[in-house]
Amino acid sequence: MAEKQKRRPRSISYFDYNLLFILIFVIGFGLVMLYSSSSYTAANRFSDSAYYLKRQIRAILLGLIPMGLLAGIDYRVWKSFGLLAYVVAFGLCTAVLIPGVGNSSHGQSRWISLGPLSFQPSELAKIAVILFLAVVIEKVPKQMDSLNGIVKVLVMLLPIVGVIAYNNLSTAIIVMGIAVCMMFVASPQYKPFLLIGILGILFVVIFIFAAGYRGDRIEAWLHPETAGDKGYQTLMGLYAIGSGGLFGKGLGESLQKMGHVPEVQNDMIFTIICEELGLFGAVCVIMLYVLMIWRMMVIANNAKDLFGALLVVGVMAHISLQVILNIAVVTNTIPNTGVTLPFISYGGTSIVFLMSEIGLVLGVSRGIKLESMNT
Repeated sequence: MAEKQKRRPRSISYFDYNLLFILIFVIGFGLVMLYSSSSYTAANRFSDSAYYLKRQIRAILLGLIPMGLLAGIDYRVWKSFGLLAYVVAFGLCTAVLIPGVGNSSHGQSRWISLGPLSFQPSELAKIAVILFLAVVIEKVPKQMDSLNGIVKVLVMLLPIVGVIAYNNLSTAIIVMGIAVCMMFVASPQYKPFLLIGILGILFVVIFIFAAGYRGDRIEAWLHPETAGDKGYQTLMGLYAIGSGGLFGKGLGESLQKMGHVPEVQNDMIFTIICEELGLFGAVCVIMLYVLMIWRMMVIANNAKDLFGALLVVGVMAHISLQVILNIAVVTNTIPNTGVTLPFISYGGTSIVFLMSEIGLVLGVSRGIKLESMNT
């Protein structure tokens, strides 16, 4: 009898198709809801009910380019670009504040135009901070054991956080939240983060009272029914959520999107999801995000090095914070912060950089090796 061949372990490359399919489903669902929520406004403003839908599709197609490149390149090459990404992002966020360079939106200068294209540097800052912190923390992982080491890393971020917070407090909160989540994962201690949380609250309070319009948002949050125009969007959003009931009025049957909820295709799109698809639809959307976060947790836990794990944790923190803040705002749980719902709200810059971040995560997943037995 011939001798049986010995079984030899074979390393198999992995790619998280589950995350990719979840992303495709969320983006597809987002396009459907974007058209449903924006068609009335687009028809009145631009005589084209698909105006916002077309622009969003173009942004998604553009986002496929960096997502594909980042997913196909060995993520470890980005270690050399951490500091450069941070410096470029800081420079662009600062340039926005220069008169004549930044473009205004709703009274705040947050955009930069490059020929026919315009984008928000604050969106670039999120992915730049993720990359920069992953490089820094990997080099000094033991310093994450002490408050002194954690504070040193936070001090590195103060310049860019301060520049962003000057006219976009919500994004500054997200950037700081990403940083804290990445350091929390890398640190075995939890007590220093209690102090960081207290200091973070003080930071937010100072910036709220530093600008009058932020104080108005607090007033509109506490008393939307008496805040006049400042509480109008919140009230209309709550009416939309409440009128949806358990299963909603049906896709395309929203009444509040008929000019009642301002900017419904942006920050407030979740209210139309609730109105048209009801509580059931809202829970399904939340579960899609939970599945996306779960796949990222799996990838982070199995990443072959700390750098890759931290990249995934940073992206996971970004998406999680943005989902939580957006839903909290539309349900009036917190004051209005102007945060979009990832992959669903209208916004070309946001979805391009979000897809780029998913490309990073998929790139990390490609580095995972599965062991199988070959006979």
